[in-house]
Amino acid sequence: MSAVELNARATAGFEQRVESAIAVLREAASTHAGRIVQATSLGAEDMVLTDLIARHDLPIAIATLDTGKLHAETLALIPRIEARYRRAVEVFRPADTAVIHFVRQHGERAMFESIDLRKACCGIRKLEPLGRMLDGRSAWVTGLRREQSEHRAVVPFSESEASGRIKFNPLADWSWADVWQYIATREVPYNPLHDRFFPSIGCEPCTRAIALGEDFRAGRWWWEQEGAKECGLHMQPLKNKQGVAA
Repeated sequence: MSAVELNARATAGFEQRVESAIAVLREAASTHAGRIVQATSLGAEDMVLTDLIARHDLPIAIATLDTGKLHAETLALIPRIEARYRRAVEVFRPADTAVIHFVRQHGERAMFESIDLRKACCGIRKLEPLGRMLDGRSAWVTGLRREQSEHRAVVPFSESEASGRIKFNPLADWSWADVWQYIATREVPYNPLHDRFFPSIGCEPCTRAIALGEDFRAGRWWWEQEGAKECGLHMQPLKNKQGVAA
């Protein structure tokens, strides 16, 4: 079965949640015109947000991180987005010198050696380029949902960060069924890895398919204890290229 066939389901209040998400995006775009970006992981939730932004012609930039370790299927979505929605996708990559130094010192499989090394890898490949993505911007949009994990169970629709930047989470109250119902009814392109039981997709070495009954994020950093399973993108102040809180 495809991810659409497996997960899409009309639930009570779905269209109202769609309208609520649009309202959040409209308010965000209006308040932060020219200074707001959707940080897309190219996963199912973020493809929904990209569709909403483009469908309603909202002035929100679209950007992603190419960590250098993404699946080919994930990267292939970038030209599909640009062709489908006629919108450029900004791509931010880690600094070559930092990656080379880290790999020379710790090896290609450092993430499996310790949590500290895995988080250091995430810092180089994700946090530093995200800091550059957000530099000079007053707001960003994410696909965080309360249902995704215990850590995210109280995600608000918007929140003020320590830097003063506002993070908008328009899908905070959406279920996984809602995400796929939207994809199905609006014919949104999505990562084919979702059809192979990858509900949450990150870097290739750090992501696996999940088995029936496993937790939504069980395929992310599966060798670690549950409490450690975050890369830091949504947990700490970001630094820009000068090392200052972004």
